Amino acid sequence: MAIPPIVNATLQSAVLAGTSNLLAQALTAYRTDSQLVIDWVPVFQFIMNAVVCTPPNFMWQDLLEQSFPAYHVSPTKDAIASAAANDEKELDREARDNKLVEPKLNIRNTIVKLLLDQTVGAALNTLAFSMFVGSIQAAMARPKHLSHASLSAKFLVSRGAVDYSKVNWQSVVARAKDDFWPIFVAGLKLWPMVSFINFVFIKSIEGRNLVGALAGVVWGIYMSLVAAQ
Repeated sequence: MAIPPIVNATLQSAVLAGTSNLLAQALTAYRTDSQLVIDWVPVFQFIMNAVVCTPPNFMWQDLLEQSFPAYHVSPTKDAIASAAANDEKELDREARDNKLVEPKLNIRNTIVKLLLDQTVGAALNTLAFSMFVGSIQAAMARPKHLSHASLSAKFLVSRGAVDYSKVNWQSVVARAKDDFWPIFVAGLKLWPMVSFINFVFIKSIEGRNLVGALAGVVWGIYMSLVAAQ
């Protein structure tokens, strides 16, 4: 049985989110000239963020495409020429060869989708990231004896590793507000270009999610560095 596209997209995003955090840790070790010791806790947190946030994003992209289709059917140049010349034989031949119509990019719909994705979509994604990461970091506050990165795997399998009763939601909301504009503005340097490529050149929702996830590796490195502060 085929894996549903939304599940496949979530798995791809989860793998790439974990990869981006590992790369961020390697980059930090290189920049500080220190030994790389993998901390599996933030890797887990970024994977879980992808698992939680990818399905709504997938449905958002699907909603945009259903509401504002990227392509519409338009007569081909040959079909227009044949019709203008009243050439019935040529029109019949083009019909047999499926050359009467072709998909054509809907520029208006593409602009509307781009604007919606980079305003409403970007704002919701920024808030979702800040709220989720801020809350799971608080829920996974480590005791001193398990705080070192080398003990992160042991902490992950310990009882009560994730405890949301520890979360101070007022602090999480306050941090999300403080982080909103810096993250939103930083995202404008990457995501409009990604959305443009997706809406203009990539036709399937699955393909768009893959492109977004690949771009998300770069973004994930940046966000991992932000979250580690």
